[in-house]
Formats: sequence, structure tokens, C-alpha cells
Amino acid sequence: MIRPNRSINLAVAQMGPVNLADEKDTVVSRLIEMMEEAKARSCDFVLYPELALTTFFPRYWVPEIAEMDKYFESEMPNERVAPLFEAARKHGIGFYLGYAELTAEGRRFNSSIIVNKAGSIIGKYRKIHLPGHSEYRQDREFQHLEKRYFQVGDLGFGVSELMGAKIGMGLCNDRRWAETYRVMALQSADLILFGYNTPAMNQNAVEEPHLKMFHNLLSIQAGAYQNSVWVAAAAKSGSEDGYRLIGGSAIVAPTGEVVAKAHTQEDEVINAVIDLSLGDYLKEHIFNFDEHRRPEHYQLIVDRTGRGAPESPPEEFIAPEQIGPV
Repeated sequence: MIRPNRSINLAVAQMGPVNLADEKDTVVSRLIEMMEEAKARSCDFVLYPELALTTFFPRYWVPEIAEMDKYFESEMPNERVAPLFEAARKHGIGFYLGYAELTAEGRRFNSSIIVNKAGSIIGKYRKIHLPGHSEYRQDREFQHLEKRYFQVGDLGFGVSELMGAKIGMGLCNDRRWAETYRVMALQSADLILFGYNTPAMNQNAVEEPHLKMFHNLLSIQAGAYQNSVWVAAAAKSGSEDGYRLIGGSAIVAPTGEVVAKAHTQEDEVINAVIDLSLGDYLKEHIFNFDEHRRPEHYQLIVDRTGRGAPESPPEEFIAPEQIGPV
């Protein structure tokens, strides 16, 4: 296969549902099967979803958080996940994996890792933008308790070097926040990877169902274009114990164009040979950060968390009506 310079044959492995009754060994076998399919397409790297090893357990309330520890990994790799790492070494393929992490100090994170072709972990991320709530809500058909079961990530938005590329990571809700992409783009990221589990139903009942997929794609396409980076996102999809997830896994070019997209609600591998130099002209011209960014005017972004009333204009401010005709 003839490839452009600085290219990666990237696979995205969308997963169908992982139900409460599914054994982790069976789930790992599914991941390996998709890795083997990716390898058959000569892929270099495969992206798996958020919480790929388990059902999306934050939809369930339990009185004691420790009751959920069965869904967490206290080490990585461990005995049950080791076959996936062994498959990576055998096939010479790297991967991204999302999972629930329980540290030795008893801290819980929604995490992801990057593993190289030798089966070694070279990067870790812990989810920063945790959605949902921490208390039980009786008015909901299901809960969204990430704020109860996970702590806010403490590793920041780092960038790892692999296969000649600088690769950043996020998880699910992170893909909706402009700051996620910009912080990694300022570290010269070439590719940003996301795993996600997004419910098809919005319980605030004010959003049309079709907007779920529209906003999913809008977020990653805008992030890719405005930062001149490739973006890939892998979903868990289908009906997990009766609760639907949206799917829609995709690979997006620095131009904002979708170059590959999943079309089912099941385990599905999509791939594309991504030319890492495709966004160079955007980085050099339209989004030349060195030339055009004005961070002295962006301080409010880090000083204020929520929306606030605009500050009074400085004394030397001249209102438009004072300027006169132009």
C-alpha cells in the first residue's frame, strides 16, 4: 500500500452494547476480534470507546460507591485484560482503551490509555469534564452519576508521541468543550482521540432526538477544523440493558470533513489512512497560532468558570454612537 508521508492507517472500533450480565473475558475477546479485523486492513492503531470493558454503570445508583468497584480496574494490564495487550504485541498494532480506574490510594477515575505496538502503555488520561450529577434523582428514568463515581481528572490534557505523530486524548463530554482541543493543539497535536458512551435520550426533555448525533459530529468536526488536527471518536452503541446509546463513531480530517463513519449499532470497525500533513496549510495560514492568536484578550476563559454579568467598560471606552458616521 502506497501511503502519503506522515500517515497512519487508523481504525476506530465501535462497540455494540455491553450488558450487565456480560463477562469481562467475553468483552475482551470482542476487542481482540476487532483488533484482528483492523490488522487485516493493515491498520497501525485502533481506537476503542470509553468504558469499553463494562456497561455504562454510572446510569445505576448504589448506596455505597465501593459496590461499583467490580467495574473498576486496579491495575492495567491485569489478568483479564492482558490478552488484549498480548494481541497488540502479536499483531504489531497500537490502541487506545477507555476504562474505569481505581488507584492504590482508592481514587476513582474515568480513564483512557494509549498503548504502543509493543504492548506498552505510553500515555494516560483521566476525564476532566464530568457530566451528570452526584445525587440520586427520583424524576429520572435512569441516572447519570459520573460525578458520584469518578473524581475530576488530575493529569491534564497531555500529548503522547507515537508513530511519528503527537496524539492527545479526551473522553466523551470532553469533546464538547473547545478548551479540550485548543490545549492539545497548543502542544502541536496531530491527532486527538475520544471514546464515548452517549445516551440517545436526553432526560431534560428539551432536545430533539436527532440533535444527539448532530451535536456529536458538530463537536468533533469543529474541534478538528478550528485546531487543524485529525479527530477520531469511538462510541459504545445500541441498547445496553434497554438503554440506548447513539453510536456514530467517526474519523474527521483537519478540514472538518468526515472521512469515515460507522453505520450500525453493533461492533463495527471503520478505518482511514490519515495524512498527518493534510492540515499543514491551515496551521500555516488560517489558524497560524503564532501569528493570529491574542491570548492577552482571553483571560476571562480561565478566570471565570460560569457565565457572569459583563464588566463595566473602562472609563476610556467610546460608545459606538459617539464615533459618528463611518
